[in-house]
Formats: sequence, structure tokens, C-alpha cells
Amino acid sequence: MIETWRRFVDEHPRVIDALLVLLLTAAAVLGSHLTTPGPGGPNSWLPGMVVTGAAILALFWRRGHPRAVTVVAGAAAIAVAGLGYIPSMLLIGPAMVALFSLATRTDRRTANTFALVIVALLVATALISGPAQEQIVLKTVGPAAWLFLPVALGTTRRMGLEYVTLIRSRAEHAERTREQEARHRVAEERMRIARDLHDVVAHHLALANAQAGTAAHIARTHPDKAHEILHELTSTTSAALRELKATVGLLRAADDPDAPTGPAPGLAQLPELAESFASAGLVVEVGTAGSPRALDPGVDLTAYRIVQEALTNVQKHAATGTARVALAYAEDRITVSVTDEATARRSQGTASTSSPGGGFGLIGMRERAHSVGGRLRAGPRPEGGFQVAAELPLHVRNPEPEELEETR
Repeated sequence: MIETWRRFVDEHPRVIDALLVLLLTAAAVLGSHLTTPGPGGPNSWLPGMVVTGAAILALFWRRGHPRAVTVVAGAAAIAVAGLGYIPSMLLIGPAMVALFSLATRTDRRTANTFALVIVALLVATALISGPAQEQIVLKTVGPAAWLFLPVALGTTRRMGLEYVTLIRSRAEHAERTREQEARHRVAEERMRIARDLHDVVAHHLALANAQAGTAAHIARTHPDKAHEILHELTSTTSAALRELKATVGLLRAADDPDAPTGPAPGLAQLPELAESFASAGLVVEVGTAGSPRALDPGVDLTAYRIVQEALTNVQKHAATGTARVALAYAEDRITVSVTDEATARRSQGTASTSSPGGGFGLIGMRERAHSVGGRLRAGPRPEGGFQVAAELPLHVRNPEPEELEETR
């Protein structure tokens, strides 16, 4: 019922204004005829009705000009008291409505200031100009109470509306934030899967290409060796299919029984990774410094993928047959570096190895390092060759703002 009335009031303001004018006019007619017995009162009801009527008409503009309307209505109430009428709620009703609108549309300090000034002037005028036989309560306490009441009600209504608006705003903000967070997580997951696909495809296809080229080159002169390389090519493609199935399986539904559940690769698989490059003509030396420590699964996978991508780049672009992988364990982090001593590149147009800031290979490695709170450096070595070095925490953490800037 209350909500229906509020909706009607909001949707039909002019109808409410018309009803209000009728009620206040009827009240003014009664109030202008209300006098106390004895001399000193007004001689006619007409002056009070005219003054109050002007204030009633001014209420039509109370929504757009609450301060000006309050001044007019307050002046009318003071004038009525000055003419000798009893300042009852019947005659000061327009001032009450104006103060309510003022308190609803402005701050508490403004509404209280207007109310205090009007009450003070009204009471002073009533004491000076009112009939002597009129009770002092009707000149002081009554007008003050009737004028402060709408201020309190208007302030309460304004605070209630502000509270509802605040709650609604917070709910909308929470909804937007939740949607943005969901989109952000989806984008991060897509980027992670894209990096995995890039690493798997680039690594295995590069090896398969090198093995196939080597087999074709020695097929006539060393058929036994070519047969062995082709057998290793089969193993390479099988491994590629397994890793692609595991990666693409992440896109399947959680309740899909065919979704792969095998563990993600890590640094424990470095020997197998190094051996896979041997058939492509790249000898990989793996060295470890410090005491090996347990790594967070995300860090372990990141370190493995960085080594895999870096070795793939060496095999594809570096004119060398040797690469070194170094793992250095510290108290709270691990440094992974891949170094080659090539004096030239097979493909100078490939930005992923010719410059530390270009190409999707290095971009992907940097993003991987940054995703676990680490950082990556890559570039030519002063003594020759190329090096990729990643510093990773032992456990995943969120990167600091300054680290964000360093990785860009």
C-alpha cells in the first residue's frame, strides 16, 4: 500500500500539487476565521486568506526553487502573525510544506537555518502583534513545534533516499565488479591456454621439422641412422599429440570423463626435454647450483615452459649445436637461464631471438614469468651468443606495481 502510494506520488506530481492546494486553502479559510475572544484580533478573515493564498500558490515551484518558496511561505506566516491571526498550523501550513520540501532537497544545515530564522521572526512577531489575551503557548511553543516537525520529517526522508541510493549504487558497483572480474579471469585463462598451445606446438613442430630435415639429408648415405631419426620423429609427434590433448582438455567441461587428468610438466622432466633435442642436432647441458627446493606447481610449470621455449628458439635460429640450461636455487627464488654461444642466427628476420623485446616467443615467456610474480631478461651476450634468464619466486605471488613496469 505504501509503495503504491509512493509510486503514485512520483508519477503524478501535478495531481498531488492540486490536492495539496485544495487542502491548504480549506485549512486557510478555517484558520483565518479562528480568533480568540476579546479585542485585539483581526477585523476580517480576508487579509489572512489573501496572504496565505499567495504562499499556497508559491508551492507550485517548491521542487525547482525550494529556498525561494520557503522564503515566500515563511514571510507569509510572519505576516499573518503580524496581522493578529493565531499562528496555528491552519495558517502556517504553506510554510510547513515549504520547509519539508527544503529539508528533502537540501542539506540539514540549510533546512535548520531557514527553520530557525522563520521560527524566531514568527514568534517575535506573534508576541508583539498578537492579541494580549492569547495564550503564550499558542504564540511560541505551538508555531515552533509545527515548523520544526516538517524539517525533521524532510531530513529523515532525504537520508532514507540517500541510503537507498547508496545501497543501490553499491549493488550496481558490486555487480559490475563481479562481471569485470569474471571477464578478467576468462581472459587470463584464455591467455594461459594460448601460451601453452604456442609452447607445445612451437616446440614439437620445430623438433619434428629438424628431425625430418635431418632424416631426408642422410637417407641415402646413412639409411640406418635415418630410420632411427624417423623413429624419434614418431615419438616427437606422439608427445605433441599428448600435450595438445592435455592442453585442449582444459576447455572441456569439468564433468567430462574424457578430460585428461595427468600432471602438468615441470623441471623434473628437464632430462627428457633435453634428450628430445638431441635427435634434432642440439646438445643440451643441464646444470644445477644450490640446494633444489620444492616449487609451487604454477612456478614449476612456468620454469619448464620458459626453458622449452628458449631451447626451441635456439634450435630454430641459433647457428650452434650446444645450449646450456642453468638452475640456480636461492632462499626464496630460482633463477632459470638458457644460454647459447652462437655467433650468428639462421633467421635474422625472426624477432623472437634477434632482439630481446620482439616476437611472440619472448612476449609469452615474459608474460609467464610475470604471471607468477617473477621477471625475465633476454638479449645478446657481450661475449657472444644469446641468453634468456628468468627469476621466479618459489611460490606464486602477485607482482608489485614496480615489477609490472619492469616487465613491460
